Amino acid sequence: MDEIIKKIKMIFKKLALLRKQLVNHNLDGYIVPKNDEFFGEYVKEGNNRLKYISGFTGSAGFSVILRKKAYLFVDGRYTIQANIESGKIFTIVEIHKKKPNFILTKFSKELKLGFDPKIFNETSLLYNFKSSKIKLVQINKNLIDVIWNNKPKINYKKFYILNSKNVGQNYKDKIKLINNFLKRKKVKNLLITAPENIAWLLNIRGYDSNFSPIPNCQAIINYQKKIFLIVDKRKINKKFINYFNNSIRIINPNTVKTYLNSLSKHETFSIDKMTCSIFYKNEIKKKFRFYETIDPIYFLKAKKNNVEINNMINSHKEDGVALTKFLYWLKSNVVKKNISELDAQSKLEQFRKKNKNYIFSSFNTIAGTGPNGAIVHYRATKKSNRIIKKKDIFLCDSGGQYKYGTTDVTRTVCFTKPEKKIKDIFTMVLKGHIGVATFNLNKNTTGNKIDKVARAPLKSKGKDYAHGTGHGVGHFLNVHEGPHSISKFNKVKFSEGMIVSNEPGYYKKNKFGIRIENLVYVKKLNNKIFFENLTLAPIDKDLINFDLLTKKEFNYLNDYNKKIYQSLNPYLKKKEKNWLKSFIN
Repeated sequence: MDEIIKKIKMIFKKLALLRKQLVNHNLDGYIVPKNDEFFGEYVKEGNNRLKYISGFTGSAGFSVILRKKAYLFVDGRYTIQANIESGKIFTIVEIHKKKPNFILTKFSKELKLGFDPKIFNETSLLYNFKSSKIKLVQINKNLIDVIWNNKPKINYKKFYILNSKNVGQNYKDKIKLINNFLKRKKVKNLLITAPENIAWLLNIRGYDSNFSPIPNCQAIINYQKKIFLIVDKRKINKKFINYFNNSIRIINPNTVKTYLNSLSKHETFSIDKMTCSIFYKNEIKKKFRFYETIDPIYFLKAKKNNVEINNMINSHKEDGVALTKFLYWLKSNVVKKNISELDAQSKLEQFRKKNKNYIFSSFNTIAGTGPNGAIVHYRATKKSNRIIKKKDIFLCDSGGQYKYGTTDVTRTVCFTKPEKKIKDIFTMVLKGHIGVATFNLNKNTTGNKIDKVARAPLKSKGKDYAHGTGHGVGHFLNVHEGPHSISKFNKVKFSEGMIVSNEPGYYKKNKFGIRIENLVYVKKLNNKIFFENLTLAPIDKDLINFDLLTKKEFNYLNDYNKKIYQSLNPYLKKKEKNWLKSFIN
């Protein structure tokens, strides 16, 4: 309790300091997003301004801090978590239910809201705040940074280069693809503001995220195939420059205005709708004609080549060994000894670390038992940590970064005979999961069509879940990537080489959470495309009501279990093998 009071007092103190800045700048409020200037999902502590000011640790959301009130806007994944972490001070709002402009326009006067133009994209800012009663004011210094004492220092670890044989395509060939795009669009320059896209284009990686090998930088590539990398020189070494044969020019972020001013006014630019900051957009539109579209690299990167797919297959096989050993250990030991969420999380990490190709987690492991499992993006802490009880169901969502692949998998398990209603709900989730895996793909299939199939079994019982069914996944990059996904509104067509998660779920607040997640890729054979599983880990048969499965669903599950056994059997101990074999009927 003392820690909670201390945390609340600290946040109130920070809010008081920020509100002094509002007075100094003649503002009614200030907008604080989760992202930094690189618009990635995960930010380093020194740039996690939302966590600093609100205490909220989720990977998505933003706050609006007024002189007398403070709001925290999150999506359905984080509602419970946000209320726990910040609800005593901030009013928590589900963004899909009420946009900020709806709430803020209820105030009697016009509100002047300040924001940092380097960390906001115009499209999303206007979507959330466009109103005749809201005046948006650019503040060219970040007000959170102004009040943040002892801010963690920036990491200047060097970028590194991947061997072309491990990614399947030379960076020069990729640049040709961008050059073709510029020619088609009759544009001279592409401004790349998403580091993940630069990582793919140049086959480089870095250390700028705890969960992804991201090299934080921006770049401009022109019609002459020249690359201008906007990055602090402390992240680049001579080996890097020599590798690119001096075809890359390094531009310090502090001098990017000078560089743009040095260009002819006849230059033209293509900028990304989603990650081009207002700062960059302002600088470009001062002088140049520009086109706002989706960075073409997103679509190129989404379609993995054969080398990337094979790397992902191998990574998932290695990950499957660790996962299967972990699941056997967990099912065998929870009934015998006290195992906490943190114990389970640590044990899974130990199994993964036994593989020499494992590097680190691809996101914060979600290990939630009982009511904690109902928090979609739960993270166990010393304060929230629960012992896994025999009558609980336990949800574990985790992933790894391997050389060279990225994994993401969720399994929900029980330890004694579960109630029939739990088994029935789990089986409805499983039926949705199988519906996605066996979906009849064609060249016109989009994520919103698949999403309906995933939700149908649950909806037939009046149930649903407040998150998407699947997200794109990178090749030794971000565990969440676009442009494709399986969600209610995504209309990007699926094509060969795309990787996506398949993760329907169900969550009963303060009771339990259920989710089943595999990664699948779009495979092409005999001129037909279909989903092929990458993830190799058994789905808890003790939670399945087999009477609710059709013959087709039963056969799918049995074939999947056979595949797991055939793939992992050589790497398991005798008891683990026998346990895994018991899943095959």
